Amino acid sequence: MSDEFDDEDHKGGPQAFIDQREQPTRVGLICPDVRGLSMRHSIEARQAEFEGLAHAIRVEVAFSEIAKVREIKPATFLGGGTVEAIAKRVKDEAVELLLVDTALSPVQQRNLETETGAKVLDRTGLILEIFGERAATREGVLQVELAHLNYQKGRLVRSWTHLERQRGGFGFMGGPGETQIETDRRLLQERVALLEERLDKVRKTRAQQRGPKDAAKFPMVALVGYTNSGKSSLFNKLTGADVFAKDLLFATLDTTVRKITLPHGREVMLSDTVGFVSELPHDLVAAFRATLEEVLDADIILHVRDVSNPDHAAQALDVIGVLTDLGVSADKPLLEVWNKIDLLPRDDGAYIANAESIGKVAAVVQTSAVTGEGLDKLLATIEGSLGQQSRTYRVHVPYTAGADVGWLYGHAEIINTEEPDETGTTYEVRVDPRHKSAFTERFAGRIAD
Repeated sequence: MSDEFDDEDHKGGPQAFIDQREQPTRVGLICPDVRGLSMRHSIEARQAEFEGLAHAIRVEVAFSEIAKVREIKPATFLGGGTVEAIAKRVKDEAVELLLVDTALSPVQQRNLETETGAKVLDRTGLILEIFGERAATREGVLQVELAHLNYQKGRLVRSWTHLERQRGGFGFMGGPGETQIETDRRLLQERVALLEERLDKVRKTRAQQRGPKDAAKFPMVALVGYTNSGKSSLFNKLTGADVFAKDLLFATLDTTVRKITLPHGREVMLSDTVGFVSELPHDLVAAFRATLEEVLDADIILHVRDVSNPDHAAQALDVIGVLTDLGVSADKPLLEVWNKIDLLPRDDGAYIANAESIGKVAAVVQTSAVTGEGLDKLLATIEGSLGQQSRTYRVHVPYTAGADVGWLYGHAEIINTEEPDETGTTYEVRVDPRHKSAFTERFAGRIAD
């Protein structure tokens, strides 16, 4: 099959969970409160977040309720009386789709659909739906579809025959006696293999374009944080870019990188990444691992927290958990950015923020991406943190080594240039850790005391 990207592969079609019609799909939201299950977030915060997830797609919320669960039922997750009450409300309010804030097994999902008469989507499916709508780049779309197909593996109910047309439709899709479910499963697996192959090519191309980390000219600073913490607004304010920023969960999916200048003229690359969320589907984390390589390679991580959200402490723990899952080193400098302070009350001109640092934090800066307050301090703090990691050297470069001068300007910060002597010029330079080994090897024997 051709490696060209097919628009039909991701625009609606039979794969879409939510009907793409003129009128929004009417949905009901169920947030299970399981007795005895220890949760980091309060049930009220979980319900508010789930409502935010629902509003991130084009639906009309008919009702949202918390369902007490004394014991998880293998067949339906919810108790029989609760399912009966939900079914009645679904019928009374003409609900077409039921969103359940938990991970349902395929059996539980099918049984709930049978009992309520509405299509059922669990938390994972809803997040995948949001990502499917928001992904913009070729890689992002491929990543979302791959995660979606892996999610669908256990939910095959005669729903994948449309993939036959993607293989050419020559009439030999299955041998004699092959059942429909076997055909669906085989078609799905072939599609997964194709997507993995395409993604691998995209990643290799990107890796070649980026080159090795040590060759990068500018230090990398990565913005991370819980979804809707204001990362993209902060990114736009710092860079003058116009990355999509809205009061929506998962407003940003595709990583964007821009150059910014620090107070003393030093230039760094700032990257805006996808927001995290509690119980982020593992398939989606794996699919977006390559997109988050900027975080792994970053010299500094800015953990943006919405301190106006009462649940910000639990959100911060979720972010640290995802960073750990991604393999981010605990020794990597992490600055906490307490954002949205303009939404907090004031006391004698100072903002009141009931917050504590989460994890190993190098510094804390309070900011408002809306008013711009604290951004100058943030830039100065980034510069100071980079300076602490860097070392200053004096190196003598002879006139015959012009390429070495070019290397210094491309990979180090020139602090001072001394008066040339009869053999060459001595430079005072600041070298980042990523370039230290290359610097010492290239200038061995010429580094002055």
